[in-house]
Amino acid sequence: MPMKPLSLLASFFLAATYAHAATEADVIVYGATPGGFCAAIAAAREGVSVVLLEPTNHIGGVNTGGLCFSDSNQTVRSTVLGLFEEWHQSIEQDYQQRDVKLPYQVGTKDHTHWTYEPHIAMKITRAMLDEAGVKVLTQRILKSVSKDGARLTKLNTSDGEFVAKVFVDATYEGDLMAASGVSWTIGREGRAEFGEPLAGKQYSKRRMDISGRDAEGKLLPLITTDDAGPEADGDNKVMVYSFRLCLTKDAANRVPFPAPANYDPARFEVVRRYFAKEKRPILLWDLYPLPGNKFDANNGIWKQFSMGLVGACNGWSEADEAGRAKSWEAHKQYTLELYHFLTTDAAVPENLRKEMSEFGLCKDEFDAYDHWSPQLYVREGRRMKGAYVVSQKDIMDQPEKQDAIVVSSFPIDSHDCQRVATQDGVINEGTIMPVRVPGRKHGYAYHVPYRAITPIDSECSNLLVPVALSCTHVAYSSIRVEPTWMILGQSAGIAAALSAKQNLAVQRLPYPALRERLLAQKQVLALPVLADLPPEPKGAMSIDPKSLPGIVLDDSQAELKGAWSHSSNFKPHIGTGYVHDEKSSDGGSIAIFRFKPTKAGRHELRMAYSAHETRTTKLPLVIRSGAHETKLTVDQTVALPVGEAFRSIGSIELEAGSDSTITLSNTETEGFVIVDAFQVIE
Repeated sequence: MPMKPLSLLASFFLAATYAHAATEADVIVYGATPGGFCAAIAAAREGVSVVLLEPTNHIGGVNTGGLCFSDSNQTVRSTVLGLFEEWHQSIEQDYQQRDVKLPYQVGTKDHTHWTYEPHIAMKITRAMLDEAGVKVLTQRILKSVSKDGARLTKLNTSDGEFVAKVFVDATYEGDLMAASGVSWTIGREGRAEFGEPLAGKQYSKRRMDISGRDAEGKLLPLITTDDAGPEADGDNKVMVYSFRLCLTKDAANRVPFPAPANYDPARFEVVRRYFAKEKRPILLWDLYPLPGNKFDANNGIWKQFSMGLVGACNGWSEADEAGRAKSWEAHKQYTLELYHFLTTDAAVPENLRKEMSEFGLCKDEFDAYDHWSPQLYVREGRRMKGAYVVSQKDIMDQPEKQDAIVVSSFPIDSHDCQRVATQDGVINEGTIMPVRVPGRKHGYAYHVPYRAITPIDSECSNLLVPVALSCTHVAYSSIRVEPTWMILGQSAGIAAALSAKQNLAVQRLPYPALRERLLAQKQVLALPVLADLPPEPKGAMSIDPKSLPGIVLDDSQAELKGAWSHSSNFKPHIGTGYVHDEKSSDGGSIAIFRFKPTKAGRHELRMAYSAHETRTTKLPLVIRSGAHETKLTVDQTVALPVGEAFRSIGSIELEAGSDSTITLSNTETEGFVIVDAFQVIE
């Protein structure tokens, strides 16, 4: 008997049923950030089906959104392999095929800063996703989730429903984690909570001797508060966001910056006051050279004012789509206004105005977005409260973990969180100076454990969180860079695939099985042994004191009293590094150098240090030799002569054969005191 044709109404309902059927996969990754696309590729290479969902229409996060001077300066380069290195090698090959020579080779293991153009990064990212067979869907905004007990079953988005065995939240903000009922935090812990000296409020930058108030006593624009809160306490503030813009001076490729709507010159009054007081004004944006005659423009971490709109990032992660769109526009408006101010306002030195005006956007980048980066640099969002919380001690004191999925070695490095008007000036708060571990020649390397990307099992049993992972603000300030995110993402993707194949809760995945597959995908899991590492390079990276003329007194020879921290972040330096006083200016940090002159008479005294605007302008020195005493004051913001490792700081009288000393302290120094080396020219 022939079947009757379906009624029109029945046909409609049947079509609707199929149209709204959920998309299924073994693994779903939500968030196409660097951690997200690496998670998707790694999972697919383990032989499972993978869907990568992105709430915006941009794939790759900051890696394809303007960050093209890669934050790959891990202290131990040999630990940064896997998909991170493969991605860079593919970029290098693309340039080589077009006979474009890059200023580096990816395979060189002592090279740590790699550069590329955004459209090339996007091309390679898309190609790697396609090759892995990942299904990529954009503009899928998470609306809600469905759960069966502790197990996620479905994501409901603005365009479709998605079902998987295992999910990965790779968003910067931790959106899927939060929607799934997993515990999270945001902001900064107090120092007592995890015993972290670097927690709470941090005042690494020098106070600006300017008023932060107008004639009526009200706070000026760009000042966030006049009460930063108790120094040891935490708060809900995150480090500043900004754009990473791709710029050029090339007239054939240059697109002028758009004029800002409703530009208000009064907004930059505090910056005018800064320029009026600043003795050595510099460009307020960090500009890194790229291939194609381009530049990556970044927020200057040590600059008093820069591309970051301090304070405007708070609330971003917790906001809905409309709230984030409003915040995104506010950051763009500020950046456009700042550029207009820096190129037109008479308060800005003419040479800086001229230099800044030479830059424009790139005609061959971000064409769909009027050449503006589509990705705001979300440096910090929510952080999961997971099975293990990584804190400062795990990075600096207890680096080894039995369930390691990453070896990271980036310095603890936070941008500003507040700009504070005080009774005697304006000071930026929140920047943590890149911190190294004293006594470790190659800085530090530490494990991130698998437990840090797994929720508490009672909250969610099939979710991994490699970007908004379980750690403190201090620890995140080291973890939060693209190499670590990409490696974490790759490890999470492998774990997700294994859990999906075996129908296991992610917390029950046997680590030996995970470790085997991590190593198979070229992850590095062993902490480096210092004896196995290459020696500190000479020349541009480090200068052997024995190779220099005269009497050279390295910081390693100094008698140090009080608190000093070792670093090798700024190069070149003499020997294996230098020490600094953490900007304490309390008079308690003292360094004494002892030597015996071989000749009597007047001698030139020279000093090695890394010049920077955050250094002290009045470092007191006392030189004693026999009956002679000389007092000098050194301004460490003064740059050293080009190509020189030392700067002449004065003439001293010495007595041959006498027990002579150079003594310095951080008494009322008001800035970082850098102690690298002295050189006495006889």
